[in-house]
Amino acid sequence: QVQLVESGGGLVQAGGSLRLSCAASGIRFSLNTMAWYRQTPEKQRELVASITSGSSTNYADSVKGRFTISRDNAKNTVSLQMNSLKPEDTAVYYCYARQWVTYWGQGTQVTVSS
Repeated sequence: QVQLVESGGGLVQAGGSLRLSCAASGIRFSLNTMAWYRQTPEKQRELVASITSGSSTNYADSVKGRFTISRDNAKNTVSLQMNSLKPEDTAVYYCYARQWVTYWGQGTQVTVSS
């Protein structure tokens, strides 16, 4: 079955960095668009960054210049390098995969303290 397993979340001070990783199994990873979304209790789930099968990337305006999404098709992983973190980046971050069907990971908590 399909699994998307996130790791790398945690607590960090403002200005710090975290790297999230998502290990995918059960899908043809190289053919999938991969993405990271985030959600807080106050907001709807929102797109943070995406990367297509051709490695084209897209970022939310709020994270441009601070976050970098990348993929390793040999390892079936997608990562999100998050630098210069702000308290407003606090959220549960979800890994997402889409080819013809969409899949979601279980989420990982990122907390940025001020």
